Amino acid sequence: MRKTKKSIHLATLMLGAALLLGGCGGSLAANDSTPTPSKETATKQAKPDDQPVSKPPAKQVIAIPSDPASLAVLVNKQRALPSEYKPADLMQPDVPFSSWGKDEKKLMRKEAAQALEQLFAAAKKQGIELVAVSGYRSYERQQATYESALRRKGKESTAKYNAVPGHSEHQTGLAMDVSARSVGLRLVESFAATAEGRWLADHAHEFGFIIRYAKGKEDVTGYGYEPWHIRYVGKEIAQEIKSRGIVLEEYYSVLPK
Repeated sequence: MRKTKKSIHLATLMLGAALLLGGCGGSLAANDSTPTPSKETATKQAKPDDQPVSKPPAKQVIAIPSDPASLAVLVNKQRALPSEYKPADLMQPDVPFSSWGKDEKKLMRKEAAQALEQLFAAAKKQGIELVAVSGYRSYERQQATYESALRRKGKESTAKYNAVPGHSEHQTGLAMDVSARSVGLRLVESFAATAEGRWLADHAHEFGFIIRYAKGKEDVTGYGYEPWHIRYVGKEIAQEIKSRGIVLEEYYSVLPK
C-alpha cells in the first residue's frame, strides 16, 4: 500500500514537471518566432538614409544680348559697341536740362526718354527737382571727351570715370547723367547725400533705370561710384537688380577675372 502511494506521488510530480517544461518551451518558441527589434535596428529603419538626396537647381546664366540696339545691352571696359553705331530712335526728353540750345547730349532713345519724363514728373510731385545733364554721346564725341580728360587728369584718374571710345554707355542712348541745383548742377559724388540723390537711388528702378556704377561695386564695374549716372534697362531687369543689390555685370554673371 505504501509502495502504491509512493508510486502515485512520484508519477504526479513527474507529470507536473513535464507540464511545466512544456509550458516554458512553448513560451520560448513563441518568443523566437517574433523577435523584438533592438533600439539600434529601429533607429536605422526610421532614418531615410536610402532616399535619394535632391540637388539644388543649377544657377541660370542669362545670355548677354549681342545686338547693340538691345535695351539690355552690356557695355563696359571689356565689351564695346561698334564705332559706327548710332541708335535710330533718338529724341529729346521733355525734362529740364542744365544747358541751353540743341545738343546731341540731350538725346536718348525713345523708350528711355519717355521713361525719364515719367521719372522726372514723379520726382517733381514729391518736391524733388532733378536736372538732366548729359545723355547720348557719339563715338567721335566720346573720343574727344576721353582725350581731353587724359590731358587734364592723367591716365589713372581718367580710367576711373571716363570710358575709352566705343566702351561708353552714353553711346547706347540709354544713359543719362542727372544732377540738381543743390550741388550746382555738377556731377559729383556728394549728389548721393542730397534729397535729390537719395530719391533717385530709391525710385529709379520703378521707371526702368538703375544706378549703373554703384558704390562698393567698383571692382566689378571697373569704374568709380557715380550716383548721377542712370541707365535704362527696362522695369523687369531694373527691379531685379535693385532687389538683389547687384550691378549689370552681376546680373549677367560676368565678373572680373
